Amino acid sequence: MTTFSDELVERLVSASSVMALTGAGISAESGVPTFRDPGGLWDKFKPEELANVDAFLENPVLVQTWYGHRRRIIEEVAPNPGHLALAELESLLPEVSVITQNVDGLHQEAGSTNVAELHGNLRRAYCVDCETPAGEDALSPEAENVAMCRECGGLIRPDVVWFGEMLPMDQVRRAENAVQKADVCLSIGTSAIVYPAAGIPQQARANGAYVAEINVEPSAIADQIDETIIGKAGEVLPAIVEAVRTKQSATTE
Repeated sequence: MTTFSDELVERLVSASSVMALTGAGISAESGVPTFRDPGGLWDKFKPEELANVDAFLENPVLVQTWYGHRRRIIEEVAPNPGHLALAELESLLPEVSVITQNVDGLHQEAGSTNVAELHGNLRRAYCVDCETPAGEDALSPEAENVAMCRECGGLIRPDVVWFGEMLPMDQVRRAENAVQKADVCLSIGTSAIVYPAAGIPQQARANGAYVAEINVEPSAIADQIDETIIGKAGEVLPAIVEAVRTKQSATTE
């Protein structure tokens, strides 16, 4: 049985701005591997060996096909009830922002309209030289030749943040704005280990937000926030949304 406090529901109902930070846990419920498919061809490669600029320049075909493999996986999955509940929350509250560490685009597919992607989006690719966006078929898991830009002939790379790279500043600014305004912060499916994203809930709480985490087990910051809800996002979030709707209806009657 999903258990969350009345205070969380009341805070959500009265909030002017709500911010949700999401990690791999919410997408895992849709069948998205946390980084790679277990038991498959790519098990012999460590993520850090392929997700960096040096590896890309040394063997672009290998890196492009690996990301083509990952992209195919996310194209075959769908948003789960957790994604859909966050999107539905937009119709109930004045403002809902999503800050995600995931690169699968499932929040947008579910209908969320205000999403900051801290680590990029695997569904996009672009030229490293002229930055022209590449077509949806630019990265393929079966490619035998290097994918090149049709405009300038430069290498095509996935639009994701690699090890050693800075986060996209436009997305960081969107996230910072959401954190500053948030009356409630929901930390969902994240272990709160990878910074700077891991520090977002504490930043929100320092700004006065009520912070609740939804996870299958307590995160590294569980003792530093207001409420921890143990459970799957796909079960907890729909229940919270229903409680918010019920509370709003009772208030207007």
